[in-house]
Amino acid sequence: MAEPASRIAGAPPPAVTDRSPYTLLVAVALLLAIYLLPSPPPFVRDEGVIPLTADGRACLAIMAFAVTLWVTETLPFAVTSLLVVVLIPVFGLADYRTVVRASFGDPIVTFFVGVLMLSSAFTRSGLGTRLVYGILQQVGTRTDRVLLGVLIVGTAVSWWVTDMAAAAMLFPLGVGLLRDASLSPGRSNVGRAIMISTAFGPLIGGIATPAGTAANLVAIAQLGQLAGVEVSFTRWMLYGVPASLLMVPLAWRLLLWVFPPEIERLPFTPADIRAKLAALGPLRPVERNTLLVFGTVIVLWLTTPLVAVWSGGRLDPPVEAVALAGGLALFLPGIRVLTWKQAEADIEWGGIMLIVAGLSLGLVVFESGAARWLAWALLGQITIVPELLRPFVIVLGVAALHLLFSSNTVTASIIVPILVALARDLELDMWATVAPAAFTSSLAFILVSEGPTTVIPYASGYFSIKDMARAGIWMTVGAAVCVAAAVSLGQALGF
Repeated sequence: MAEPASRIAGAPPPAVTDRSPYTLLVAVALLLAIYLLPSPPPFVRDEGVIPLTADGRACLAIMAFAVTLWVTETLPFAVTSLLVVVLIPVFGLADYRTVVRASFGDPIVTFFVGVLMLSSAFTRSGLGTRLVYGILQQVGTRTDRVLLGVLIVGTAVSWWVTDMAAAAMLFPLGVGLLRDASLSPGRSNVGRAIMISTAFGPLIGGIATPAGTAANLVAIAQLGQLAGVEVSFTRWMLYGVPASLLMVPLAWRLLLWVFPPEIERLPFTPADIRAKLAALGPLRPVERNTLLVFGTVIVLWLTTPLVAVWSGGRLDPPVEAVALAGGLALFLPGIRVLTWKQAEADIEWGGIMLIVAGLSLGLVVFESGAARWLAWALLGQITIVPELLRPFVIVLGVAALHLLFSSNTVTASIIVPILVALARDLELDMWATVAPAAFTSSLAFILVSEGPTTVIPYASGYFSIKDMARAGIWMTVGAAVCVAAAVSLGQALGF
């Protein structure tokens, strides 16, 4: 690679201020300060005294250290996550082997690996592209219908693959559609609405099933570890699907309201879309094989409880095993959809490390009593809120936390143990209390920086940070209503 002209001419390189060492020092200082300072006075409740123990203080110190590094990205997310695994035994909170077994050894990790393999196949095979053009063929070229079509596709795809993968699939298709229509980045309301919808759709769909995002898996694993509450694939969907379906028309009308389209129709005909579909040709073997594996995995995810009942418990494959088996099937001779190099490039290994850190940190925060103390510090007054409105309050509280943590998995890792402790103390329904927080951990509508699902479409240049915030604040409030309604309906029906 040729050197820059300034280097060739002998000029000194431009000064670069690297604040990373200072941020790391701040994180270490915060760690030591919280660990060494005396504990605050305990909470005194009817249930007794709720203190912050020395172990609890150590947990909060590690949490503050990790969150500081995660938010500032001083170190790569994965490196900070592995530091958490090391620090827990260093501070005497758990044996190292115990930490590794509780994090790397959790079946949820294999579930995520399998889902990421399936996501990679869905995108690389071209099946996603064919799906988008098929939907556009149905909705036509009216801008409001195209917007609805993009939202529906993003939502539907994200039910079964990660929200990030769904956004990555929609990104080039959305940009191509807008360029074909000669709509300029930063000037077109249609461009703003459509590209923001390529983030909103996957975010909305990501809460419908456990496969939608890593934060869902963290919530399920922590509920099992900390509360002994098993949330099956279908049980999650009984709350997640209604909430997701309610948000689609809300997002559609909201984006049309915030960004009124400057044109009624895109300047091409349904024949143009048919031509694009025709150019793809008939379903190729790689697409058929992907569809076969994908369909089989989904059917097994949805019917495993029924199969277990029908077989008297002899056949009861866990959803984690089904996901991993489906991912591995993509490499088999006769099916071969992926090469390992392709899968290796597409699997978000840093996301897996975040899950590992979340599981290990959540476990010690709960067992040390720090989660219980934090629950009363942050949400101790939730009992004065009518039961019907509690999910709404929890959603808004978690959305505010998400602005600070900038990661779905980090937000879930921190908030779920707190709510588990609170639900236990107040004898609330465990799943109904945690579900709104688990969903909202993924609903990062406001800031572009809250996750890759929003960063990907932002790179198109069609909308600004301010544009997304304008729509995102309203969408967050609306999502709180949708989640509260879905949870309340689920409770009323006995789910």
